[in-house]
Amino acid sequence: MPTGSPMLTGYRVLDMTQYVAGPTCCRMLAELGAEVIKVEFAPEGDRTRTSGFKPLDPRMADVTQSTYFFQQNHSKKSLALNWNLPRSRELLRSIVPKIDILVEAFTPGVMTRAGMGYEDLRKIHPGLIMCSISLAGQSGPLSGKPGFDYIGSAYAGISDLLGEPGRPPVHQGTSIGDSLCGMTAATAVLAALIHREHTGEGQYIDAALIDTYFHTHQNSIPRITLQGGRFVPERSGRFHPEGSGGAYRYRGDHWIYLIATEHRWPDLARALGAPQWLEDPRFKTRRDRRINGEALAAEIEERLSRFPTREAAIAALEQARVPCAPILKLNEAIAHPHLRQRGTVRRVKDPFIGEFDIPGMPVKLSRWPPKEKLAASLLGQDNSTVLKDLLGMSNEQIDLLYAQGVLVRDPKIELLKRK
Repeated sequence: MPTGSPMLTGYRVLDMTQYVAGPTCCRMLAELGAEVIKVEFAPEGDRTRTSGFKPLDPRMADVTQSTYFFQQNHSKKSLALNWNLPRSRELLRSIVPKIDILVEAFTPGVMTRAGMGYEDLRKIHPGLIMCSISLAGQSGPLSGKPGFDYIGSAYAGISDLLGEPGRPPVHQGTSIGDSLCGMTAATAVLAALIHREHTGEGQYIDAALIDTYFHTHQNSIPRITLQGGRFVPERSGRFHPEGSGGAYRYRGDHWIYLIATEHRWPDLARALGAPQWLEDPRFKTRRDRRINGEALAAEIEERLSRFPTREAAIAALEQARVPCAPILKLNEAIAHPHLRQRGTVRRVKDPFIGEFDIPGMPVKLSRWPPKEKLAASLLGQDNSTVLKDLLGMSNEQIDLLYAQGVLVRDPKIELLKRK
């Protein structure tokens, strides 16, 4: 690690993950300056390369680039090999002493059976920080179970809370748990790096989707513990589970989300010109407002509909200091000037797909501005660079690895030289 290097410059990460959680962890490290080498496996590489939008030009339909892959894996180098061949695993073991961090997301046990478990790798690199991301962690009755974001949500008691009372649970629209788990894992990696700087010791990190999801329960767990079966959280649909607000229709398909905590309840009543609500026995306490949520919603929505525009209704609520927001469609959020100005929405350009938007870095750092231009590698685009830089291999040695089927790459890489 060069003295005086900014942020994570000089640190090297081996990213052996797919889909969202692991790639999110490693992408954040890449955005903070680390050199991230994404290990992809033959024949198709990260499975998100076949998801999202592909190039519109039919002649490029088989190129190993997609909007999904770009979003999760920009700013990384691609090393693509055949995991099933022993020579591939030998190469990876040779690379390990040259890196600082290894992040993997196989089902627990896969890395150990391949001779690349933490206990194996720490023998050749005592300072290694290794992070394993899985559904349920490396220990416990569920540890051998593979799974995705929504499986973690189901086990953590989250899915059961999504939807309308008396109706089936609903499917959340985004990979919330995957993204949170990736960010949590990145936080742990950074803490382990600081620990290594202080002590010289490497460390193993066990990150699990179920653990991450379970951590998001804000206050129900102590209540269940103290009340036992007398308290069972129920789906509350569009309303806050404690009767503090929710989603209310303005007109048509236009909605407003507002929160009226106990001390803001009088402000809400006055903002909507309904001081009589404060004396209405149906709405006297937060519990009353939760029990009579539908009746209160009808009253609120009737009052909201009197405003000439949704913006006018929000302005009146904001003037009364009632926390609120228009419920934007994603298309509206992407176009919102605030998200654009902050770089929350980031415009990128790919030579095969063209220009499109992706989410920006979720935090801003005063001494580390985001990159102006982002790029995502094609499958195996950086094979030669990685093997030459880290292992000192020659062109002849690398060509032999291709001939043996150890290395793979997108044949359209040659087109990049012409663009």
